[in-house]
Amino acid sequence: MPNNVHVAGVGMIPFTKPGKSASYSEMGEQAARAALTDAGIDYSLVQQAYVGYVYGDSTSGQAALYGLGQTGIPVINVNNNCSTGSSALWLARQAVQAGIVDCALALGFEQMVPGALSSVYTDRPGPMARQEAARDAILGADDQSPMAAQFFGGAGQAYVDEFGIDPAVFAEISVKARKHAANNPNAVFRDLVTAEQVLASPTIYGPLTRLQCCPPTCGAAAAVVCSPAFARKHGLSTEIVIRAQSLVTDTPATFESGDLRKVVGYDMAVNAANAVYEAAGIGPEDVPVVELHDCFTTNEFLTYEALGLTPTGTAEKFIKDGDNTYGGRVVTNPSGGLLSKGHPLGATGLAQCAELVWQLRGQAGARQAEGATLGLQHNLGLGGACVVTLFQKVDAR
Repeated sequence: MPNNVHVAGVGMIPFTKPGKSASYSEMGEQAARAALTDAGIDYSLVQQAYVGYVYGDSTSGQAALYGLGQTGIPVINVNNNCSTGSSALWLARQAVQAGIVDCALALGFEQMVPGALSSVYTDRPGPMARQEAARDAILGADDQSPMAAQFFGGAGQAYVDEFGIDPAVFAEISVKARKHAANNPNAVFRDLVTAEQVLASPTIYGPLTRLQCCPPTCGAAAAVVCSPAFARKHGLSTEIVIRAQSLVTDTPATFESGDLRKVVGYDMAVNAANAVYEAAGIGPEDVPVVELHDCFTTNEFLTYEALGLTPTGTAEKFIKDGDNTYGGRVVTNPSGGLLSKGHPLGATGLAQCAELVWQLRGQAGARQAEGATLGLQHNLGLGGACVVTLFQKVDAR
């Protein structure tokens, strides 16, 4: 993939608990405006916009962007479950790389309600029926436990069963998330916790306790992407490029393997990451900072191995050696991740993008991963889709 798409600007607003945010349209407008200001351009120069959200009526993207102006451009609304924000970025990047437009905006937002995720429509088949059938065949049907916790708690337990690790190690991921989030003014949960506190919080499912599950969150984030020619014409920074990017969906193994880790997207992460590494001509050992999809501690744990950050069967040692944080092999989720920054579904992928752009620019303040010139992003949506993106710092203009 040629390095011909620049991330000219990023923006996000502080994430909040449900009931404490502005409306989705206000949040979206604020984040888009922040990205345009960061890029140094007016909305009138944007030629296409891709707007992601999961819970909202059709054309909510227009409702958010019309606050910036009614310029008549195409606005495409995107819903790809929890990978929605990165899917919007994938579409914007693809449009620029293909030469269809010179400048595109990717925006994601979510106005959520308290409590575990649930289906909105009960009068029709659910889009995750195949995944749920595969899960129930492995775990047995459970109408009482939260749906997502069953998937990811069961996947974590499958790893415990295979490798014989102490599931208490999952709690260390929550401890790390809070330490990182303490330095992020955009994060919801910034208070430190101990492993003992994490383990003592109420059990949700399998090895998962409440403090190992990401919270429902409201928020918004955005990115402006453009071609080199557009950047030169308008005097924009060309410091950050999308070096490689891959969006993949499920394969038959998801449903036929009898392995809940595959049901929750392990293979998708492997396939997307390998495609990115091959396209960029690098390996996971070359990546110093990663924002990955830690909707539950168990998924962060599994994703260490899926992305190749540590060999299969070694994620426990990876954590105990401190290789997942500052001073170790790779800084994972310097933002605090979904666990502590929060997880407004449509915004998450673009918030990850913003964090990595700030990291590569050296603008991350106290959470800065020193000297990083590559940043890897992993954003997962059950149902399913997985987006992996590699950002690179290059010589500016």
